[in-house]
Amino acid sequence: MVLALDRVSKVYRVGAFGGRELTAVRDATFSVRPGEVLSLIGESGSGKTTIGRMVLRLTSVSRGTITFDGMDISGFSGSRLREYYRLVQGVFQDPFSSYNPIFKADRVLSMIRGSFLSRLSNDEWRRTLDEALDAVRLDPGQVLNKYPHQLSGGQLQRMLIARALLLDTRLLVADEIISMLDASTRIDVLNLLAGLKARGLGILFITHDLSLGNYISDRTVILRRGTVVEMGATAKVFANPAHPYTKRLLSSVPQLHRKWDPAGAGTSSDGAGPCLYHELSGDGSCESGRPALAEVDDDHLVGCARLGS
Repeated sequence: MVLALDRVSKVYRVGAFGGRELTAVRDATFSVRPGEVLSLIGESGSGKTTIGRMVLRLTSVSRGTITFDGMDISGFSGSRLREYYRLVQGVFQDPFSSYNPIFKADRVLSMIRGSFLSRLSNDEWRRTLDEALDAVRLDPGQVLNKYPHQLSGGQLQRMLIARALLLDTRLLVADEIISMLDASTRIDVLNLLAGLKARGLGILFITHDLSLGNYISDRTVILRRGTVVEMGATAKVFANPAHPYTKRLLSSVPQLHRKWDPAGAGTSSDGAGPCLYHELSGDGSCESGRPALAEVDDDHLVGCARLGS
């Protein structure tokens, strides 16, 4: 595996003088393998972006460990952290916010040269740059020497992915990268990610859109209030959801062949029925702690319905 999270938690100090604690992520455990897309799915505030930021070392981990190739990334500094960023890159939701409007858009590419590829000659750099842009289906003549406002959101987003490809990237954290794009451009970017996956790149695909996660991912992690409530092979999680929250999420997805029925919308309850976790584990009561996930099927795990609600 490339990336592994082991019981990772993030706690923020909030309120006057930091007198209260807010747990954004609680005991998250999962891994991303080479050539795999893992979707991290949940509603706003479920902790998805916080996990992505911890993986990218933009936010510190309160408890637990994040390892990359078996090494705890929390201890990286200096040259080791620099090497980590050569292998792990992030692309975020709003492509426009990643660019300084007073500089040309390709400055985000030239900064990579200055930091990581300074030994390349001008000809070698241009060849490397053209190859990265071609990989994301961008014409250098149409995007280089242009300001951000002269390019579309899809072009800017693909340029950020090209930026990651200039390095020896093995893991891409894609945080809501297509939520601000139009439908036709979304498919282009999704198919681009699928092509990167085929080349062996591991992708942590963060989204609140179940249809997108189902379209692209090999495995899925469902987050509820910072807790992993269900995870496994995408086909199994979507075809046979075991946690009440996952069932509610799937039931709320609009369907093209059906009209909206306000009477039936959102009727599923997180607390409905017995807790499947305790049925499987043989424990009839919820403990105060957060138990490990129980196996429903091969590569399909579910958490406690009460603790995840």
